[in-house]
Amino acid sequence: MSHDYEAYLEARPEYYTSQNSPFGNVDTQDNTPFANPVKNNGANLGRILFYDVRLSANNTKACASCHIQKHGFTDPEVFSTGFEGGKTGRHSMSLSNATYYSPKSFFWDERAATLEDQVLMPIQDPVEMGMNLFDLEVKLAETSFYADLFTQAFGDEAITSQRISLALAQFIRSMVTYQSKYDQAFVAGEWDNPNFEAVFTEQEMLGHKLFSGFPEGPRSSLGCIACHQTSAHTSDRSHINGLDADTSSDPGAGGGFFKSPSLRNIAVGAPYMHDGRFATLMDVVEFYNSGVQAHPNLSPDLRDSRGRPVRFNLSQEDKEALVAFMETLTDETFLTNPIFANPFPEPVSESDNDTDSAEGAELGN
Repeated sequence: MSHDYEAYLEARPEYYTSQNSPFGNVDTQDNTPFANPVKNNGANLGRILFYDVRLSANNTKACASCHIQKHGFTDPEVFSTGFEGGKTGRHSMSLSNATYYSPKSFFWDERAATLEDQVLMPIQDPVEMGMNLFDLEVKLAETSFYADLFTQAFGDEAITSQRISLALAQFIRSMVTYQSKYDQAFVAGEWDNPNFEAVFTEQEMLGHKLFSGFPEGPRSSLGCIACHQTSAHTSDRSHINGLDADTSSDPGAGGGFFKSPSLRNIAVGAPYMHDGRFATLMDVVEFYNSGVQAHPNLSPDLRDSRGRPVRFNLSQEDKEALVAFMETLTDETFLTNPIFANPFPEPVSESDNDTDSAEGAELGN
């Protein structure tokens, strides 16, 4: 492997880490545990595991099958296809900036307490990858290149499900995106006083004002930033956003609450919502403009002064501006960065799964 793994530890910009960041300190939401910091060898092992179809029962699916780099590590399909052709019950969530999801808030229904817990669940899921963890340990131990990789990451060649989860979590936490057009405003100005006017078009500027209320002007904010906070555009809690008046068919985290994902790379992450019901960002904007449904626990930011679902009555210009702003959150460098890319030169077949036969499975750059 020839990549410079120091890039996994690349310093994050000051507007992500400072207490005085204009949109809040992102690092206060970092879920990295003291016992599992991101390290280069650990994240590199995690990347290889992430792309390895050996993690599925029949060697047909990898984590990357449903979390695709060019789509911001989500799936363009409404529901992902599992190892035996079955369909998942929810849309694949983007992994961009997953390190900034609050603890006890992983998956759409927040059923996993930590990222380390979360990464093992799809592997064992009977629809997604269908793999027994003990069998996985044996399979990887029989694969020639893993002993050295686990030694580099953990000091010895023991392959355990706990170490698999630690490495996968390190790789996913390294997926921090901060080189979009939006981020260029912080470069054009100061980290605590970004110069959006120097970077954005007039349309994008209007969309940003509608989204966040920044900078102050004649147009008031719609409150989008209440659920997509800080420069990472994540949230520290789940919400009911009025998709359905009756949430009994999928109650999410309970009562219809669902996690609010990061909006970074949202323009390449269609379809949208936990069930993938919206095909385009314009569909999403139109929903919030005119389609929010009543619910006893509807987010206060989506209620009017009488407690009813809000109707923003946006003009077409406003709606297009909001979409244009969200498109500024696309980080092309992140979407093509080789340190996040598939290390295998071609798909690994079942015959590649012994210690010596690795034709088509040797690690690439």
